[in-house]
Amino acid sequence: MAPRVPLRLTLIGGFALWRGSQELGIATSGQRLIALLALRDRPVGRLHVAGTLWPDYSTERSLADLRTTLWRVNQSSEQVVAATPSFLGLGADIEVDIRNLAAFARRLDQAGTASETVDLDSVRLADLVGDLLPDWYDDWLQDEREGLRQTRLHALESLARGLSASGRHADAIQAALAAIRLEPLRETAHHTLIEIHLAEGNSSEACRQFRRCRRLLREELGVEPSDSMRLLLEKRLGLSRSLASLNGLSRRGAGALATTPRDSSAKSRT
Repeated sequence: MAPRVPLRLTLIGGFALWRGSQELGIATSGQRLIALLALRDRPVGRLHVAGTLWPDYSTERSLADLRTTLWRVNQSSEQVVAATPSFLGLGADIEVDIRNLAAFARRLDQAGTASETVDLDSVRLADLVGDLLPDWYDDWLQDEREGLRQTRLHALESLARGLSASGRHADAIQAALAAIRLEPLRETAHHTLIEIHLAEGNSSEACRQFRRCRRLLREELGVEPSDSMRLLLEKRLGLSRSLASLNGLSRRGAGALATTPRDSSAKSRT
């Protein structure tokens, strides 16, 4: 007997269930059942599943539709869903892309405090920037999408720092830029990109990125970048150099810092 080929589920970018290189055909109702169980990552009560997937139906009808959907999924796809009289869960041996991403993000977060190293290429950048089931408009997906967005942002920033520390500055810049595209007003993403430019020795790029961030924050939120970003540049570039190149870093007055009382009196005499 040939060994059984494990199943692989992708939810980032769209739904697909694979057996090796073969994509399995799953009806729409079955896709939603599988996706819900994959995102919950634990056994879920039948009543909760039925009420979530068929919110406008009576309890009796939604449970009946759930039974039909469950039968069809497991008939066509080799027991994808593990079922008990009260609970449903995704088959334990199914690989899920979003779970891999979450595990990768946790490893990145723990890398700074643990001695173990992280394979920075174990998750593709495309998986870190893709959307969760972008063509679905179910209400229950909204919180899941926001949770994934936050996971992706933190993972992209951590990945960028890790790649930069490994000397892979070009890859690190792409990861940081992906975080900025995902959330343009996220200051920590801009801060990370500036750090990478400085680590690579590109002070002009660091200053240019600071100006972009400052313009965005001013136009969209009416605020200045934080002192931590300004001090990063002052510390790495030198106070006078950073003040001159950035044309004023803060409202508190780069000019006041760059001009001494003696300079002011000299100007008044001239």
